[in-house]
Amino acid sequence: MAVISSLLDVPYSSAHPLLQFDYYCAKGDADARPLLVFVHGGAWRSEDKRDHAELAQRLAAATEYPVVVPNYRLTSKTRVEHMFRHPAHAEDILGFLEFLGDWAAPPELEPSFNPRELYLIGHSCSAHMLASIFLDSTHITPSLTPSPQLLEAVKGVVLSEGIYDIDRLLRTFPPYRDWFIEDAFGPRESYAHFDVNQYRLRDAGKSPSSWLVLHSRADTLIDIPQSQLMYDHLQKLHEGNTESIIAHDFDTLKDEHDELLRGDEYVKLVQGFVSRVHGLTPQAQGLLPKQ
Repeated sequence: MAVISSLLDVPYSSAHPLLQFDYYCAKGDADARPLLVFVHGGAWRSEDKRDHAELAQRLAAATEYPVVVPNYRLTSKTRVEHMFRHPAHAEDILGFLEFLGDWAAPPELEPSFNPRELYLIGHSCSAHMLASIFLDSTHITPSLTPSPQLLEAVKGVVLSEGIYDIDRLLRTFPPYRDWFIEDAFGPRESYAHFDVNQYRLRDAGKSPSSWLVLHSRADTLIDIPQSQLMYDHLQKLHEGNTESIIAHDFDTLKDEHDELLRGDEYVKLVQGFVSRVHGLTPQAQGLLPKQ
C-alpha cells in the first residue's frame, strides 16, 4: 500500500465538538487532485469517522486522491425530551461540504485537493442524507439546499446499501420503526415525505449527473429493492442526458451490510466509477460497473 499521510480531528464547525473530520492522502506530486468524501452510516445513531480509517486509507491508496471522513451529530440511542432528528444529521453534512470549498490542507500534506471536483460516498443512512441534499427536497427540507458552488463541485455520488423509501423499509422490516426510525424521524403514520425516490433534480438540472448505486445480495439488513428503485428513479431523472453516468452493481459485492466495506471489491467499484467520471479510461482494468 502507498504511504498514507493523515490529519485527524479537524473541526469544521464550532456548533458541537463532534463536528470534526479526518483527512487522508497518498504521497504524490503536488498537483491538486479530486477529493473523495466518505460519509458513514449507522442508522442515524451510531458509528464514528475513526471506524472507517482503514477504508479511507485504502481508497486514498487505490485512487491516489485525498479522502475525507466527517463526523456528524447522532440521534440518541435512548429517548430524551429533545431528540436530534432528520434533517439535522444531513444539515451537518451539508455544512461540512460547504466548508470544504474554503478549506485547504496544510502544504506538507501533498497532493492538495481541488475543491471544485468532489466525489461523495454514502453508505446506509448516509445514502439517504446525500440524496436528500443533492436531489430536490426543498418542499420538505429547505434547510438541505446546497449552494450553486457546491452543486457545481460535486461530480459524482456513490450510494451503497442505502435506505431511500422508509415506508417500504418498514413494511419489510417492521422492527426498524421502534429500533431507529421513530427516533431519527419522529413518530409518524407514514414517512412518505422522506422518500427520496419522489425528489426531482434541483433547479436547471444542477443535481450531480453521475451516480453509482451499489448493493450486496448478502445484505440482510437492507434489501435490494431499496437500491433497485433508487437506481430506476435516477435513470428516469436523467433520461435523455447523454452526459450522465447512472450505473449500478448488485452482483459484485458478496458480504454483509458493513463487512463489505472491508473488502477489496468495494474499493475497486468506487475507483472505477470515479476514474470514469473523471475522464480516465479504466475499461482495460475491468473496473467499470454495469449500466
